[in-house]
Amino acid sequence: MARFAYEAKKSPQEIIKGVLVADNKAAAVQKIAHMGYFLVSLDEEASAAQAAQGVASQVLGRIALKDVASFTRQLSDLMESGITIVKALDILYNQTPNKKLKSVIMDIRDFCIGGSPLSDALARHPKVFSNLYVSMVRSGETGGALEKILHRLSDFSEKQLDIQTKIRTALAYPVLMSLVGLATIIILMTFVIPKMMVMFADLGQALPLPTQILLVISTAVKNYWWALVIAAFFAGAFLAKVYATPEGRLSLDNLKLKVPIFGELGMKVELARFARTLATLLENGVPILESLKVTSDTIDNAVIKKEIEKAYDAVREGSSLANGFFASAVIPGSVINMISIGEEAGHLERSLFKVAQSYDRESDEAIKVMMSLLEPMLILTLGVVVGFIVISMLLPIFEINFMTR
Repeated sequence: MARFAYEAKKSPQEIIKGVLVADNKAAAVQKIAHMGYFLVSLDEEASAAQAAQGVASQVLGRIALKDVASFTRQLSDLMESGITIVKALDILYNQTPNKKLKSVIMDIRDFCIGGSPLSDALARHPKVFSNLYVSMVRSGETGGALEKILHRLSDFSEKQLDIQTKIRTALAYPVLMSLVGLATIIILMTFVIPKMMVMFADLGQALPLPTQILLVISTAVKNYWWALVIAAFFAGAFLAKVYATPEGRLSLDNLKLKVPIFGELGMKVELARFARTLATLLENGVPILESLKVTSDTIDNAVIKKEIEKAYDAVREGSSLANGFFASAVIPGSVINMISIGEEAGHLERSLFKVAQSYDRESDEAIKVMMSLLEPMLILTLGVVVGFIVISMLLPIFEINFMTR
């Protein structure tokens, strides 16, 4: 398949330009004639793969989930109103303010004009549309229910966006408090304390032990801050290198699950995502093996991903999904029981949706617990550090007053 840029007359006064995909130049001419246009010029562009790379180079960074959710919802609404895919994409191209997403929409539109299915066009942009997204669209095309699938996809994307927003909102205040507290401590250690220490040194008296400790720390921070920055950089680079290996990522992700409060929250969010993704795919007719493979790609934690891969191997060998998770030390027994009940009743997707809803509620509760504990812990920690600094600075003053009496 090749891409052809064309210029054609839609009417005696109106000239349009566009790009379409065809096997060869003759096929492109036939497609333009079939659309009812009078061809003016036709030039072959780069191959489909090169074109995808060209668009990918324009899309610097990832398009936000919010933009994808909005695109899906609008596309679903337009198609449910009876508008063709190409026309709907034209409308979305004109309405979308995000320039990166506009480039992607234009490429999808041009690909669809050539007669290719929407799922193939979406698959050309894996950084924007996940395997889950493409698989569901493909199942909708196969079953003749694309509008319905897009509607469910928009609901799914908006739910994922809602979870992300809750977590970010919950962490925003603690992060801001930590940054302000850290900035305050750095200012005290590098500017205020050295000036006061000069004053104490001029008095020629021995400093209390807490003050001496504070002076050593302050001197180290002021004179060797660059070493601390370099050490932090190399520590981050080392962790990134370890995380890039399968064994290292598995160990670090396993450690994440054991962190108090945060580990439990991460587990619940991942289990809710697993159950909802698998249920959504199964409900829309995607085979269970393909569904498990796609679901595995959506999971961030390597420990849970490994358990899903084990279950995939078990199901491929003829076992049930519940038996595939039976020996797991990570997947809770309640989840395995719900899967077993769903398989026996022939409604696995319903059981998985219930699991997802249950863990969504537990995730909300875990976020509330995290917020109720995290803020006091931060305030206490910052209070202890700042209190130590203030007391260490005041102790010499108290001793001077005591000696002068």
